[in-house]
Amino acid sequence: MTTGKAITAGVFGWPAGHSRSPQLHSHWLERYGIDGAYVPLPVPPDQFEAALRGVMAAGFAGANVTLPHKEAAFALCDERDASALRAGAVNTLVFRDGRILGSNTDGFGFLESLRAAAPAWRPEHGPAVLLGAGGAARAIVAALLDAGVPEVVVVNRTPERAEELARAIGGNIRATAVPPLSTAALLVNTTSLGMAGQPPLEIDLSPLPAHAVVADAVYVPLETPLLRAARARGLAAMPGLGMLLHQARPGFALWFGVEPVVDQALHDAVAADIPRL
Repeated sequence: MTTGKAITAGVFGWPAGHSRSPQLHSHWLERYGIDGAYVPLPVPPDQFEAALRGVMAAGFAGANVTLPHKEAAFALCDERDASALRAGAVNTLVFRDGRILGSNTDGFGFLESLRAAAPAWRPEHGPAVLLGAGGAARAIVAALLDAGVPEVVVVNRTPERAEELARAIGGNIRATAVPPLSTAALLVNTTSLGMAGQPPLEIDLSPLPAHAVVADAVYVPLETPLLRAARARGLAAMPGLGMLLHQARPGFALWFGVEPVVDQALHDAVAADIPRL
């Protein structure tokens, strides 16, 4: 595909150098022959609004937003779609006619990755247990409930945060300090435990039913200790990289006008410099 002028988008973060989004979108731009660019936008929190309005004035089509700017982006949007309102945060911005439109594709990315990694999983199979109550957890909880999961149990070191998440989203959400694994059809780690440089997630997976799926939002390393433990038990496992790849699809389509495909070539291109263990 060719266009009359180059299209530019990017990713806001602080720092932004760790983001794999530039490799991801650059792979798609080359694959589809699009005259465009996707660049990292490292911006400290106190300069975020000025930088956002600056790239919009410079003609960017839009941008992704990662930590720590997702809630600030939400506040700056002129319009927020249902996904952003449910998540209370924004990770995808579109600039149109001087207005900032925001959405949150984290929940979409999680569900699409889950369906690809565990095709046999169905929302009606049973409750989901989420570890952590941060921004990613909120988007995932909302997506699971909207997909038809009968109950979501949120486990957090600070119970008040889990209870706050439950109140904000509504629906059949239970906050607890102890994960009820024996009835879980899906276990999701949304904490940083298991990430490179962080302590491992200490959890005994033996109570999980044989049909349960274990998912990890962490993608550095590609195979976390949690996922290794799940596979050792014979359980279906969903690595975190898939969520990153799938959450990028809606933004790319909005900015560059092509519905991109997540395939092995994309996975390999983005995973090339990520440690496996």
